[in-house]
Order: sequence, then C-alpha cells, then structure tokens
Amino acid sequence: MNAFSNLHGRTSEGLVLETRRGMIKAGMAGLAGLTLPDLLRHRAAAASQGQKTKTGKSIILLWMAGGPSHIDTFDPKPLRPYENRGPFSVIDTKLPGIQICEHLPKHAAMMDKLTLVRSIDCRKSNHEPNMVMQTGHRGSAPRVNPKGRTYPSFGSVVGKMHGSNKAGMPPYVAFMRSRSHLAFAGHLGKRYDPFLANKAAKLPIYDLVGKDTGRRSGADIFRLPLGLNHDRIDDRCGLLQQLDNMRSDLDLNGSMNALDGFTRQAVEMLVGQRAHQAFDLEREPKAIRERYGKHLWCQQTLLARRLVQAGAAFVTLDLSYHTASGTWDTHGDKFPPYGGIKSGLTPLLPLFDHLMTTLVTDLEQQGMIDDTLVLAMGEFGRTPKIGTQGSVDGRNHWPRISQLLLAGGGYRHGQVIGASERDGGHIKERPVTPGDLAATILRHFDIPQDTTYLDPRGRPHYVVQEGGKPLRELT
Repeated sequence: MNAFSNLHGRTSEGLVLETRRGMIKAGMAGLAGLTLPDLLRHRAAAASQGQKTKTGKSIILLWMAGGPSHIDTFDPKPLRPYENRGPFSVIDTKLPGIQICEHLPKHAAMMDKLTLVRSIDCRKSNHEPNMVMQTGHRGSAPRVNPKGRTYPSFGSVVGKMHGSNKAGMPPYVAFMRSRSHLAFAGHLGKRYDPFLANKAAKLPIYDLVGKDTGRRSGADIFRLPLGLNHDRIDDRCGLLQQLDNMRSDLDLNGSMNALDGFTRQAVEMLVGQRAHQAFDLEREPKAIRERYGKHLWCQQTLLARRLVQAGAAFVTLDLSYHTASGTWDTHGDKFPPYGGIKSGLTPLLPLFDHLMTTLVTDLEQQGMIDDTLVLAMGEFGRTPKIGTQGSVDGRNHWPRISQLLLAGGGYRHGQVIGASERDGGHIKERPVTPGDLAATILRHFDIPQDTTYLDPRGRPHYVVQEGGKPLRELT
C-alpha cells in the first residue's frame, strides 16, 4: 500500500518546474504511508455538498484460512455414524436445543451474544487464492477465472467508499500470513489494498506448523530510512507547497490549495503518532494483555481491537500458520502440516474459542461492541464423510455449504440462521449467499446497496451480486 501513489511520482508535470517537482513527488511517493489524500478529498467534497460520511463503524474479520469443518465445529451431527459425525463430542449452549463442538465451551456460554449462520452457500469458492467469500462474487475464483483477481475485497470496498474513521489511520488493515489467503483491491487500484500490518507491531514469529521461533518482528515500517527524519519530511512538504503556490494563479477553482492540504495530512499520517501508538501493545494495560494471552493470533486479535479503536474501519486476521492453503485445511494425518480433524483441530479449536470470545468481551467492556461487527469464517466447509484421500482422519473441501459466526455491530444476536441436511452435506433451509454477505457489510457502513465501481475500461460493476440482501434476522 502506498499512501502517496496519487502523486504519480514517475509522471512529470508542469512546464518549468517539471523536473524539480517530479523529483519531489518521487521522494514523497517512496514513503510508506498509512492512508490516502484522495480519501480526504472525497470526504471534503461530500461535506461541501451536505453529504454525511458515517464514521465509527468497523469490522474485524477472523479469516480461518483453509476451510474449517462446519460439522466438527458449529454444526455437529452427534446422532450420525462416526464416518459422518467425526471424532468430537458435543456440548449444549446457552441457546436451548443448540449444540456445538466440545472444544468450544466459551462459545457455548456466549451463544446468546452471537449469531450462527449454518447455511452459507459457498459454491465456486476455493483457496490459493481465497476470493469468493472475501469479495461476495462467485466469479472471483482465479483458479477458474483468469480475471478473478480483479474483484475487490470487502475491506478494499470499505476503504474506498467509507474510509478510515479517524485521520492518521489506514482504513483497511490486514495481518497476512500469505498473499494467497487474502483478496486485494483488484479494479479499485493498489491504493485500496490492505495496509499489511505484520511489520508494524512487535509480535512473536511462528513457523509453518505453529511453533514459536523465539524471534519477534521489529515494527520496521515505522522506521524512516537512514538520513530521513520527520523534519526533512516536513521540509519536503513545505517545498512542495511553495512549488504549487507558484502555479496557483493558474488554478481557478482552488483545487491546488486543497491538494496541498490533503497531501500534508497524508504525510502526517506517517509521521504522526496515532497509528504508531495503536500498534504498540505495550500501551495496553497488562491485565488486558494477559487476558488475551501470548499466542501470536491472540496478540493480533488484541491489536485488531486497538486498530478499530484508533480509527481503522476494516481489519482482517489471517488465522493460519502455513503459507500454502491454510492451517484449517484438514485433509488428514497423511497431509502434514495441517493434520486431520482430530489431530489438526484439537489444538486449533480451544485457541479460536479463547480469542473470539475474549475479543467480544473486550469490545463490550471498551464500549465498542455496538459499532464493531465481528465476522468469523473460512472459504468453505468440509465433506460430510470423514476419511478422504487415503486418510482415516480428514475431510476434503466442500463448497456446497459453510458457516459464518457474527457478533456485535449493534445487531440482534442469540440466534441460529439456516440449517443443513441431516448429514451436513447440503443446505436444508435459508441459504445465505456471498452476495447477502456483501449486502450486510455495506449496510453496516451505510454504503448504498447499489454501489458500483469502475473497471479500467470505465464499465460499472455492482458490489452486491446475485440480488444479495442484508441478513434480515440481524435487525
């Protein structure tokens, strides 16, 4: 992500000053920025026309890369034969008649604050890269559509249409384990790609199987290049303003003055303290840090709360150790490093149980739960029959049905939406499409349901596909 890409650092401008200005723009374009002058211009223009831009709303997406088994987590089939129900027992939840996996006791105790969708229609979804369930568009799977990568992610759409909630913060942030695990901005342009947060915080570094290496990342992104300090950046901004002022008599509508102001704001997002402090876990009370725990994913979850608290609008956590298909891709014991259902999920589920419920509780205590919508999902479910690909302990990909867990956002919870057939292989009632998910996300940010974006040829594309509608049960 480059906050100064709008300066077109490699494109010369003007008549007399083009070389000097081009040099300055190139220097500015090389800075690692945190948001966009274009977004600031958009908001200013909207305000001048009497339009309100909704702020304060945010989403945290817990992305379970690899495709978590719905049958072995939140949609168990305890009365079915072993090859269908799998190795885990079930426990009752706070919702009468609703049971989930035995390894999710904290979720069971909190089901009155959650919404579980058991009928996600995830047909055509795949991974490496993960696209359909992060874009809301079935045609976005690059494995079958060469143009699949052109569809923008939900976070990128929010970044463009809504922006950050506070100046000095990137609108869309992602903790990424592998590029193939995330959808990016596509046709919206690289400026709306996620701000990749892995190097913005001091975090433990895990290997491909989830072992702590003992090393830590160094928050390098906030370290300015040798010889470039905040004063020098400010000097460059001042010189840029002086050069533009020399041409201001040619600007009849005042846009040049606005450009100066918005560019300066973009620079201040780099040299300012809001984002830097948001990524600094040492500023969090020790008791809260200990509540989340020392695991990498738990610390990233705490950072996600801090980021939306500081003004980010959309934060995605790539919950995977492995950089290939994802840690939740539990094909079986013969397929390391993911393992099978019992060997793979037994260590993962208590960890997820803790981080998700801790986040929801923390958002409540911070007074943020009504503004922050938490989503947890993967790209598809797993096969109804256990023991696949020569393994006795795994399940294959199953894009006919998946699940979605929601919390917060000021919505009505304590419910289960939809249902699967007896063996969990197909949707029985209330199918929820990727388009419905897109519509729900747009509604959360008060972005119009008929919102479109343009491809490079100027053709409009709807964000909401298949006639998608916001989940009516939430309101």
